Amino acid sequence: MFSFISKQFIDILEWQEEGDGVLAWRYPMQDNEIQYGASLTVRESQMAVFINEGKIADVFGPGMHKLTTQTLPVLTYLKNWDKLFESPFKSDLVFFSTRLQLGRKWGTPQPVTLRDKDFGMVRLRAFGIYSYRITDPKLFYTEVSGTRERYTVDDVEQQLRNLVVSTMASTLGGSAVPFLDMAANQGLMGDTIHGALTPAFARYGLALDSFAVESISLPEELQKAIDKRIAIGMAGDLNQYTRYQAAEAIPLAAQNEGGLAGLGAALSAGLGVGQVMGQAIQQSLATPAPAAPAAPAADASDSPQAKLAQLKSLLDGGLITQADYDTAKADVLKKLVG
Repeated sequence: MFSFISKQFIDILEWQEEGDGVLAWRYPMQDNEIQYGASLTVRESQMAVFINEGKIADVFGPGMHKLTTQTLPVLTYLKNWDKLFESPFKSDLVFFSTRLQLGRKWGTPQPVTLRDKDFGMVRLRAFGIYSYRITDPKLFYTEVSGTRERYTVDDVEQQLRNLVVSTMASTLGGSAVPFLDMAANQGLMGDTIHGALTPAFARYGLALDSFAVESISLPEELQKAIDKRIAIGMAGDLNQYTRYQAAEAIPLAAQNEGGLAGLGAALSAGLGVGQVMGQAIQQSLATPAPAAPAAPAADASDSPQAKLAQLKSLLDGGLITQADYDTAKADVLKKLVG
């Protein structure tokens, strides 16, 4: 009797959430007994599940509920006085938060291998964020949280992350969308994965609110190959790119004697630029650079005797005056003596 009197009766059952991240919270019932006619308060962002004898008796939405025999079979110690107040029934009340769980991050811890029509087999990484909420607390209780006193977003995070990654891999692998189109349409890809994940989340009593892909990346070696492809695209088509390479090779051809002339002759003969430049480059690599030309030999016409004879011939021919001849002759002799 004194053991019963020492127990406390609960008149009001409610959950005042003190922080974020708690999905399910079991009301503490130890050494407490729910009084007949007690008030159950469920707020707008919550739902409550009453569990009697290990089975879900009822689910309560937002509002104030009076717990009577008309709502659920609440048994008190007074009703079991013949068992010395040892009630064989165990009742639990679990509150669930139905608020949006925002900013949950997902990512691929290991690269996901997909078949791409442009690059063959590719291994890509991706990450982003998503948000969800509990919509079916009964299903969430039976499938996920169970009898734990507290169940948080961190407890379910690993399961949801694995679900996201596996669904993303199967969805993208079967979509036949090239990687370049994926990277350019991340919003569309997020919507596609969102549609594939919705039934998977519903299985656990959850509703996927939003799903966003923030980045998609490839291994470094494949990224380099894409960079080369982009460079070709910037240069135009393959023919234009070949001409660009040929233009870059002209200085090599110019180092060979007749290199540019040979290039012009080949072009006039109708050969392709790439073929001509390939031949020119091979020739430049195979032919050693020409040696520096030797200094020209001194011209005999530059000797003092020849200059004096030229001056005398000009004077005799009347092309210069005597004064001009004397002046030029003096300069030649001065250089000769000096």
